[in-house]
Amino acid sequence: MTTLRIILGDQLSTTISSLHDIDKHNDLILMCEVNEEAQYVKHHKKKIAFIFSAMRHFAEGLKKKKYNLLYTKLTDKENTGSFKGEVKKTIRQHHINHIIITHPGEHRVLEDIQSWETDLNVSLEIREDNRFICSTDEFTKWVKNRKQPRMEHFYRHMRKQKTVLMDDDKPIGGKWNYDTDNRKPPKSNLTIPKPCSQKPDQITKEVISLVNEKFKDHLGELDGFDLAITRDQALKALENFLSKRMPSFGDYQDAMLEGEPWMYHSHISTYLNAGLLLPMECVKAAEDAYLNGSAPMNAAEGFIRQILGWREYIRGIYWLKMPGYADMNFFNATRPLPSFYWTAKTDMNCLKQSISETKKNAYAHHIQRLMILGNFALLTGIDPKQVSEWFLIVYTDAYEWVELPNVYGMALFADGGYLASKPYAAGGSYINKMSNYCKNCEYNVKKKTGADACPFNYLYWNFLAKNKKKLEKNHRLAMMYSTYERMDEKTKKQIKNDSLQFLENLT
Repeated sequence: MTTLRIILGDQLSTTISSLHDIDKHNDLILMCEVNEEAQYVKHHKKKIAFIFSAMRHFAEGLKKKKYNLLYTKLTDKENTGSFKGEVKKTIRQHHINHIIITHPGEHRVLEDIQSWETDLNVSLEIREDNRFICSTDEFTKWVKNRKQPRMEHFYRHMRKQKTVLMDDDKPIGGKWNYDTDNRKPPKSNLTIPKPCSQKPDQITKEVISLVNEKFKDHLGELDGFDLAITRDQALKALENFLSKRMPSFGDYQDAMLEGEPWMYHSHISTYLNAGLLLPMECVKAAEDAYLNGSAPMNAAEGFIRQILGWREYIRGIYWLKMPGYADMNFFNATRPLPSFYWTAKTDMNCLKQSISETKKNAYAHHIQRLMILGNFALLTGIDPKQVSEWFLIVYTDAYEWVELPNVYGMALFADGGYLASKPYAAGGSYINKMSNYCKNCEYNVKKKTGADACPFNYLYWNFLAKNKKKLEKNHRLAMMYSTYERMDEKTKKQIKNDSLQFLENLT
C-alpha cells in the first residue's frame, strides 16, 4: 500500500496531523501550488506571495529531513491547476491507494476533498486539524443545549481546561476579562516600535516575480515585501511583539493613528493561520510574559483572549454552522460594495486611512476592520457576500473559517445575533475617541446632520430607525432607542433625508 500525505498551503507545520505516523521510506508527501486556489477570489498579491514562498521554504525543510516530497510549482508544465487534478495525476503516476490529509480550513475545499474517494477510487482519511486548541467535536459538545452561545463563556471554559492565567479554579487577578482596560485613546506622543521585517531571500524573490507576472491584475503591490516566511522568522516576529510591543498592547489595542498601521499589535495572525506558529505556544509565551513581569495583565489577558477565546470560538462557529451560515442576511442588505473599498478614494478619512493601509500592507488591525470598514458596511446595508469576499481577498491572514464568521456574525450581524449579542454599530464619536482620523477629514464629526456632518453620525441613527422592528427588543440597544425616541420629528426627518441622500450618492 502506497500512502499519499497531502499538505495544504495553510498547514505549514511539521507537527500537522497528516504527518503523524508517517513512514519516511515509503509514504509520499504532496504539496502543490494551483491556480484554482490563487484565483477562486482575486487574492491580494502579498497574500499569494506569502503563501507560495512559505510553502516553498517549508518544502525545502521537508527535503532536508529526507521526506519523500512531491512539489508542484504553479509554472510546472504538467500542473493541472486544481487540487483534485494534482491528486489524480499523483495517484496515477505513483499507484496511490490511500490518502491522508488534515481537515481543511474552508468548506468548499472540504467538499472537494470528500469527493476524491468516489471520483478517484482511493481510500481517504481526513484527520482533525491539531493546530487548533479546541477540536470541532469538543466545540460541538460545549455548544450543545446552549440557545445562544457566547464567546466569553467559551473563553472561561478554555482558560479552565488549559489552566491559563488560573489560580486553582479562579482567574489570576480576580477578573476573567480586562477589556475595559484596553480602550485608551491614542496619545500624540506615543513611541511605536517598527514592525518586525524580513529581507526576501532568493526563493521569495522568485515568488515575487512570479506573482507580479501571473497575477498583475490583483490588488496590491509587492515592493517592500518583508513578511516572515519560515517558522524561525515567525518565532522572531512573536518575540519582537512580546519584547517591544506587548507592554503597551493592552492599553492601546483599540487605538488608531494616521500613518501608524501597525500600532502595538502582534502582526502574527498571518503566521498563526498558515501553521508557522501554533496557538498554544503563543498563549503560553504571553502568560509567561505576565508571570515574569515583562507585560501587564491587561496586555497578556487581551492577547490570550484573542487566541484562546475568540480565534477558537470563531472557528467552532464556522464548522458548526456551515454551509448555511454563508447565506444568512438578517437585515436583507443588498447594496453593492462601493468602489472606494478598492481605490480608497473617499472623503471620509477613517475609511481612506484603513483602506489605503489595507491595500499597501494586506493588513489592518481588528478595530479598523470591525469599527470602520465593517461598521460602514453594516450602516449602509452592503450585501454580506460582497463584504465577505472583499475581506477574504485583501488580508494575508484571511481564510474563510476565520473571515466569514467575523464578517457575518461580528461586523454585519447577518446571523441575527447568534455570534454577537448586538450589532457593532457606532457613530463618528467612537472613531473620534479612538483615533486622530477625524482631524484631517472633510466632514465634521461633531455635527450630527447636514451636508458637512460625519456620515457615520446620521447613518447610525438611520440604521437603528430602519431596523427598529428587528432590534428594539435587544436589551443592549434599549438606551439608544430611548435616546432616538426623545429626538424631535424635525431631527428624525433630517437624519432620514441625509442618509437617503448619502446612500443615493454612494450607489
